[in-house]
Amino acid sequence: MNLFFKKSVQYFYRSPILFTMLVSFFSSLLAGLLSSVISTMQNPSDFSFEIVGSVMFFATSFILPVVLTIENIIFLFTKPKSDTLKRAIKRWEIAALMVGAFFSIIYLSFSTILLEDWHVQLYNNQLHSPIATDSFLTIGGIALVATFGYFILRFIPLQKLPPLFAVLCMSALYLGIPLASLWCIQILNLFDFRMVLLSLLPFNCILIAIRTIRDVVQQQVGIPSDTQKPLLRLLQNTANWPWLAFLAAIPLLGIIVAVLLLFGQEPDRFIKAWTETADWNMSQKIAPQNIIKDEHYLCTVAAGGHQKIVKPIRTGKRHGHEVIVNRQLSIANAFEQLLEERLPRFHRVVRKTYDQLGYPIARHIKSPYLADIIYFIMKPLEWIFLLTLYLFDVKPENRIAVQYPHSDPNLFHEGNEK
Repeated sequence: MNLFFKKSVQYFYRSPILFTMLVSFFSSLLAGLLSSVISTMQNPSDFSFEIVGSVMFFATSFILPVVLTIENIIFLFTKPKSDTLKRAIKRWEIAALMVGAFFSIIYLSFSTILLEDWHVQLYNNQLHSPIATDSFLTIGGIALVATFGYFILRFIPLQKLPPLFAVLCMSALYLGIPLASLWCIQILNLFDFRMVLLSLLPFNCILIAIRTIRDVVQQQVGIPSDTQKPLLRLLQNTANWPWLAFLAAIPLLGIIVAVLLLFGQEPDRFIKAWTETADWNMSQKIAPQNIIKDEHYLCTVAAGGHQKIVKPIRTGKRHGHEVIVNRQLSIANAFEQLLEERLPRFHRVVRKTYDQLGYPIARHIKSPYLADIIYFIMKPLEWIFLLTLYLFDVKPENRIAVQYPHSDPNLFHEGNEK
């Protein structure tokens, strides 16, 4: 076992990228096989290589970023012993950043985070943007400068760089570290695994920046030690660069802010980027309460179309949540309420059939345009429902008006909502 561990460490240092891919692959394969075995034990006919493949795909999206993060931490506390290993780690860093960016895009695509500011009305469990959209240019500008500083220091020999320029590149990394830290502070929620995953890329960027600064400090730029120029004597020792870079970070930030002013960005936009938000750790704005849009049933989905088409008239309460109500929705619910009162047995059959057919269709209706189509398809049924109400109810408009109230839910049969 000890020999296997030593061999693994040697192979890891020799080919860190390939080692990472193999570890992630076999870990995902093990997860897929275990999931399939558990499923087979419950139902022997359920075993399928499709199950293994699906589990492997989702496991890889979690395991690979975590493995990369663990390796990144290991690299931070180990010193490369050869130039070959140094070059291998540099290649590993680029691969890790590319993988991290790819999976971050995937996580964001499948999350409920929207690029909408705090004042925009959202639905269900959607979340506003963690960064104020007016600040994207400021945040992007600082991130770009930090990335530029990283590539210069990491891939160009110090002997080919002017010392003061190298110090400014280190200052750029100093600006990037708090930027990545603020992102982690803004979204991190240890009880929400999705936010932990979205924090992995900036966390790894911080580790890489620290390691880059460490490696630069350990080098010498080859300036003669007997020079009489005070500034040159100060810069010839790379051990001075960290505190010089810290001092230079302030004027560098001032230059960035001055350039961004030309593009309409406010000087304090970096702070407002995090505070002029809602739903997050540093947010200071209170967003409108999310409206619950029931995506399980066709009538409620139809109320989520374009306002000029579906004509919402107000909001109401459904199961304690606020929903959008239009006349078509109120008429349909009033009709079902009447049906339950007059023909309860027939109503149960209709409700059961509707639940079985309505949900599989309605859950795929995500676009307002599809909701508009559903609204028009429901129009003939709406007229039939309205005609029935006027034929068999003494006060049909009263019944229609009390559907989905804001006050007492006992005024209507909440269990019959569409």
